Amino acid sequence: MNLFDILILSIVEGITEFLPVSSTGHLILTTFVLGIKQTDFVKCFEIAIQLGAILSIVVLYGRSLFIDIRVIKRILVAFIPTAIMGAIFYKIIKTFFMGNCKIVLWSLFLGGIILILFELRYKEKNGSLTDIRAMSYTQALIIGLFQSVALIPGVSRAAATIIGGLSLGLRRQTIVEFSFLLAVPTMLAATVFDVWKNYSVFTQAHFVFLLIGTAASFIAALVSVKFLVGFLKKHNFVVFGVYRMLIALLFWLIVKI
Repeated sequence: MNLFDILILSIVEGITEFLPVSSTGHLILTTFVLGIKQTDFVKCFEIAIQLGAILSIVVLYGRSLFIDIRVIKRILVAFIPTAIMGAIFYKIIKTFFMGNCKIVLWSLFLGGIILILFELRYKEKNGSLTDIRAMSYTQALIIGLFQSVALIPGVSRAAATIIGGLSLGLRRQTIVEFSFLLAVPTMLAATVFDVWKNYSVFTQAHFVFLLIGTAASFIAALVSVKFLVGFLKKHNFVVFGVYRMLIALLFWLIVKI
């Protein structure tokens, strides 16, 4: 990879991490378009640059993360399913799923259909939960189970958690904020675990690449989060479902994957 590749991948990560379109899926497709070989370092880089996105949430929502113990407890409960599933299926995911464009495209396409159908049927009730602190631990755990499905590249962690939360009666803005916060332990654990597992493949230059990538993804994620918060005041997620289907069709018909 060169500096151009690093910046492109990092910006793609930052923009897509908190949108319901799958950042991992987009990174895999971007590496394919750029002709980047899926080496152990590249696979690790695609995970590690999530640190920038994590930092954007810490900056924007740090008070909830570090001060309110009631919020922290619910985040940790929701994190449990993904932590367990990730540890059990790490080798399978890293060996067979990461870098697999076919899995990504099918996940994007089917996920887009599910997102559209869900939004067409969903109607927010007057009694929808508006405070994360009022969420039950059972609700947090179920949302965590939804998130664990996103271990499959292309599914989208954001989409899975948001659909799970809306299904449980949380208001849209509430589950979106919870999805932001839940991303911090989830992505931090994934990054630390993957770097630890693949530390031997890193050179000094690789660490410089990660530093640049983290900075670029941080800036892109800040812009993306602010955009999404504003977007949701007037719109739902149908447009993202349509986008997911179109990007999959584009790669099938034009790129011929």
